Amino acid sequence: MSEESWEEPQELIIEQIEIGPMQNYTYIVGSKTTREVVIVDPAWDIPNLVEHLNQRDYKLVGALATHYHPDHVGGSFSGNQVPGVAELLETNPVKVYAHKLEADGIKKVTEISDSDLVKVESGDKLSVGNVEIEFLHTPGHTPGSQCFKIKNTLVSGDTLFINGCGRVDLPGSNSDDMFRSMSKLASLPDDTLLLPGHNYGHVPNATMGETKTFNPYLKISDLDTWHNLMGH
Repeated sequence: MSEESWEEPQELIIEQIEIGPMQNYTYIVGSKTTREVVIVDPAWDIPNLVEHLNQRDYKLVGALATHYHPDHVGGSFSGNQVPGVAELLETNPVKVYAHKLEADGIKKVTEISDSDLVKVESGDKLSVGNVEIEFLHTPGHTPGSQCFKIKNTLVSGDTLFINGCGRVDLPGSNSDDMFRSMSKLASLPDDTLLLPGHNYGHVPNATMGETKTFNPYLKISDLDTWHNLMGH
């Protein structure tokens, strides 16, 4: 488990933690003043993540799911059982925030219940202490994939990577939806800090301005070119 963190002097805590065999990133986002935090895509090593929170005297108030794939939220995966939100809730009974179109998938793979979930829509906001998180629906990789915008930071899950985008050849994926999601994210300010769901890039994070210079998926403005790039 490796980590990087940024703390704005006044309020915002964001920590990027690489975890598990697939180079996943888990994120801790919260308020420096209140020490309240949420955890994004907790999976693989829940005891160490909980210990990390405890060592820093953080108060966990929620879990955020970018999408339902087990390497991000836990569940059965390639014959293995990945720990995730279900194990987190056993010791830290908090709500799991998921897009309304992803809730059934998360329930299926993690076996958490409806009462554990808060179903959100694009544009909804969550206050964590004095920090506001906005939910952005970015379908394509899965129907209910979502990103989280915190001030000028974007936690993008498997929608957008430093050098690419999420796969669109999986059940529930949709290439045209991904094109529209790329267009939405490409419109964010260049100084937005991109924090992806995996350490697949040549750097662990970058600004959107930097990402636009080397990520071809953010440069396409028409569907025909997009389909050619995606091999359709």
